[in-house]
Amino acid sequence: MEIKTKIKGQGAQRNVANRFERYTHEPDEGDVDSRKTTFTEVFPKSIVNKVKSPDISMEYSLNPYQGCEHGCAYCFARPTHEYWGYSAGVDFERNIMVKKNAPELLEKFFRRKGYQPKTITLSGNTDPYQPAERQLQLTRQLLEKFLAYRHPVSFITKNALILRDLDILTKLSELNLVSVNMSIPTLNEDLRRVMEPRTSSVSNKLKAVETLSQNGIPVNVMAAPVIPGLNSEEGLSLYKTVSELGALSAHHALIRLNDSVEPVFVQWLETYYPDRAAKVLNLIRSMRGGELGEKRFFERYKGEGNIAEMIHNTYKLARRKYFSGKSMPSLSTEHFTGSTVQQLSLF
Repeated sequence: MEIKTKIKGQGAQRNVANRFERYTHEPDEGDVDSRKTTFTEVFPKSIVNKVKSPDISMEYSLNPYQGCEHGCAYCFARPTHEYWGYSAGVDFERNIMVKKNAPELLEKFFRRKGYQPKTITLSGNTDPYQPAERQLQLTRQLLEKFLAYRHPVSFITKNALILRDLDILTKLSELNLVSVNMSIPTLNEDLRRVMEPRTSSVSNKLKAVETLSQNGIPVNVMAAPVIPGLNSEEGLSLYKTVSELGALSAHHALIRLNDSVEPVFVQWLETYYPDRAAKVLNLIRSMRGGELGEKRFFERYKGEGNIAEMIHNTYKLARRKYFSGKSMPSLSTEHFTGSTVQQLSLF
């Protein structure tokens, strides 16, 4: 389907087929462009997920929202929307499911008999500080639970809205209970504006790194995804910038386009960068054995071939140059109050 006009503030330019559905409804282009974001309350029975992937360091994840307004065309979480009967395309950005009972479920999780605390990461799937959080404040309510129970928490976000909760984050940091992973794939604001259209600007992300660091909150910067031909040459400048602002570490990850992420990204690339689309896609294939995606554990982060090797070497050099002697702390579990939190709250 040819896209005649670019849809402002959106990564996906259309819906793509849901692999679990026999039929797909594709609205007229004008209807897609004018769609408002809808929010649907859902009622999960649990909110904390055990992470079983052997190549991911986090042990537990928590996602108060399903779907994400940020609109990143490359987002690996897009296919999860298909389990709810939606498309990984426009639907993922415009149909957001809200778990309003998340704080209650988190407290229930903390109070399980014999529970031994381990760091829980928000999110692991969709951003806990996406635009809806400004009004709904689910993430802030969750933070209040983490503080009340003295439980360690880590964040993955690309939104400077996290600074709204600096008061709680600072209290958590005093007990070594919080760390932040700030996603900054590019310093180029023009590229950021179309690559992740509803995230914070580059300047606001950098300000968040600086402010969090100044307040004793450890920050790791995630240069992800690295896309050859678009942002792959930014390693040295990006790492230098965030290190000078106080970040304690930085990591990168190569782009991979699994399942329904592939058609969303390809359509986006052809819409915004038609002159280099073929080149970028061929470069990605050169890192992925002729494919655009990779699902094998560990291999999905490595890539293969000369292009992947050059990218890895550049970012490794940048890490040695700008983060030597720096490291992220291990969060503490010794302050966890468990079932005594109600008694403590009386004083």
